[in-house]
Amino acid sequence: MEMTIGANIKRLRTAKNITQEQLSVAMNVTCAAVSKWERGETYPDITLLQPLAYFFGVTLDELMGYNQEKIQAEIDAVIALYKKHWKSNKGREIIVKAYKDYPNDYRIMHYYMWNTCGDLADNDPAVLIAHKDEFLAICEKILEACTEESLRLGAWNMRAKILHAEGKTDEALEIYKTKFTDWYTTSGQKTEQLFSKDTSEYYFHVQKNMYELVDFAADKLGRTVFFNPSLSMEEKAECALQYGDLMLNAFEETGEAFFLMLARSFLGRMENDFYYRGGTDGQVTAIMDKNLYVTKKTEAMRTANEALNRAFDLYGEEISANFFKYNLDFRTNAKGGRRAELLQNPEYRAVLDNYR
Repeated sequence: MEMTIGANIKRLRTAKNITQEQLSVAMNVTCAAVSKWERGETYPDITLLQPLAYFFGVTLDELMGYNQEKIQAEIDAVIALYKKHWKSNKGREIIVKAYKDYPNDYRIMHYYMWNTCGDLADNDPAVLIAHKDEFLAICEKILEACTEESLRLGAWNMRAKILHAEGKTDEALEIYKTKFTDWYTTSGQKTEQLFSKDTSEYYFHVQKNMYELVDFAADKLGRTVFFNPSLSMEEKAECALQYGDLMLNAFEETGEAFFLMLARSFLGRMENDFYYRGGTDGQVTAIMDKNLYVTKKTEAMRTANEALNRAFDLYGEEISANFFKYNLDFRTNAKGGRRAELLQNPEYRAVLDNYR
């Protein structure tokens, strides 16, 4: 956030048609001091701000160039840019600079803190301990004055993460028990209960909740398969393809989008884990092929099923607008890392070309 007080003093002085010397006399400072203010080399002493504002007939905010709406727009733009790059080094650079420029904005604090610790899951305890004082200070600021519930919960979550890293897991679990809602008091459940059961609104929200919950549950099913210690990687890959086929068959027999959403989320989770956690090129390619097939079918159904379409809102506007295109672009526009290496594999590339 740029300080523009010097430029403002020069502008206001010129508009008032007085010289630097006249202003210096009025403020009981040297002419050289006024000159340095206007060149941006120094700032007026804090005790002079109110007299300067009174002298020019402006508010303190106007004198200092503080425009809340403009600053808020700047912060919104920075956060939007960060969200586009949050997984990359560029995202890290954006949020670190934002935290320096806007250190008292609660959203900036939140994103900076979670970016520093490596996102919401699989946090390195050593990183949490190393940044403990900094993170707890941020949490304290948010919990003291911020009214946005999602940011407050983020602060409680970070406190729990730090406690767990310190070996105080029981205290961490107590935070989740007392500060976070259970499944039955979520916004989705309460929205559904707002309407009488014989209304179209009730039916819409029941469907929407069903699609959101199956998306969530299928993700958990994928995790239970992939992290099953009794299964080899080959067996996990076989399960991924077998379960995917069973879900697809259920959809083909019933036409119920529930089974399609189940397959899409399950296969998406399995592809992700095979990609990041040691799957072979062939395993990743086979699961991706089936996942893209299901995603494309799901995208086609969204136009005719408003509840299914609305269930994608939780992914954010940019992603949900065309979920299939987002998934395809994500895989075909890799700049580095294993994704770029996979693009050199003819079989992997052939699958993408087929859907493109």
